[in-house]
Amino acid sequence: MTVAIYLAHLNPVTKAHVEIINELKKANKVKIFPVVFIWNGNEINSRSFPFSYDLRKKMLQSIFGDSVDVSSNYTFYAPFAKYMPPLISPYSWKIKAQILENIKENYFTYTGDKAEAFVLRLYGLNPKVGKRKETSASFVKQKMFEAALGKVTDWEKYVEPEVVKIIQDNWEIVKKFANSADMTYRVLGMKFPSMGFW
Repeated sequence: MTVAIYLAHLNPVTKAHVEIINELKKANKVKIFPVVFIWNGNEINSRSFPFSYDLRKKMLQSIFGDSVDVSSNYTFYAPFAKYMPPLISPYSWKIKAQILENIKENYFTYTGDKAEAFVLRLYGLNPKVGKRKETSASFVKQKMFEAALGKVTDWEKYVEPEVVKIIQDNWEIVKKFANSADMTYRVLGMKFPSMGFW
């Protein structure tokens, strides 16, 4: 069976993510890689990346159980600038090796972004471009932050009930980052934490 690789932030897991994963599951074994950023041995969480890898994995498993494989192998280690420029930096190739470490079957990498597909193709990760979903995790996250600051929003309608419960159980995280600045760099369409970048 072909392995469908899904590299994503999943911060939080939204109904759009669930729709993509369900589509991939129809004819493939699905392996999901929530991106992780490590600095001084600890995962970096911020306004852009509020939920830890463990919480995002819990969100995925609350919906899919063991029907998908969730891996932490899509991990960047500070300083993140060492992964730049892609293709030239040997560290950027280590990410590919980490992703493919336990994949022996034929595979492709799902993306909803044509620019990202170009980079994935350069790395030989066999991109398959799907239709981009209208609702982004950033949109949902913003609604959550507004709710944490006292505004009435409908963020819950964009995530599955199982994920709503996990987020509500960890609402202190949302409150913690609701008023913080967005400390990120965007490089070639991908967000990196500014903390630990250099």
